[in-house]
Order: sequence, then C-alpha cells, then structure tokens
Amino acid sequence: MPSKIAFVYYRDKLAGMLKKTDTGYVFEYLPEYISVPDAKPISLSMPIREKKFESARLFPFFEGLLPEGWLLDITSKTLKINKKDKFEMLLHVGRDTIGAVSVIPQEEIEE
Repeated sequence: MPSKIAFVYYRDKLAGMLKKTDTGYVFEYLPEYISVPDAKPISLSMPIREKKFESARLFPFFEGLLPEGWLLDITSKTLKINKKDKFEMLLHVGRDTIGAVSVIPQEEIEE
C-alpha cells in the first residue's frame, strides 16, 4: 500500500505532515515550522520536536477532529467512506475542523 500524506496546518501556517504507512501512522513537524520562534504545538499531546511521532493507530488528537455519533453516520453515508476508516474520513473533513488545526490531503495542495 502506498503511503497517504496530509499536510497539517496550525492556523494558516504549515506545521507538519501526517502519513499513513503500511505499519501505521507518522506525524512530523516540518523544520521550517520548528524554527519559528513563536511556533505552537498542534496539541499538548504532540509537543514540538524534531523526532517523528509514530503509532500503529491514528493518533488520538487527530481522531478527536472527526465527527461523532449521528454526525459521523451521516458524514460516512454522504461521503461513502467507511466510518471505521478514520484516516480517510480525516482527509475529507479535516479542512474544516473546530479549532486552529486543519488537515489537507496532499493531492489538494499539489493541484
């Protein structure tokens, strides 16, 4: 399976990249973001650091950006995405989340 990549923005600044790989998920802050003196972490659970964050499952912070309950059911049916495929769901709803973080698929950036 090829990896899927999404760009993660904090407010209007590109903060990092989220990747889905054969073994799970990787999030890393971009060096350009880390070097900004007033850079903020995307989450308290993911402080700014050079080392990549790795997990076998989608990080809880990103899961928290997804709709829940009846809204998840409606979104899943409307977008024709299995609601258990949290990464795919994030790629479709991540642009318009509550809060300062946005997740945008690589394909949308390269268009």
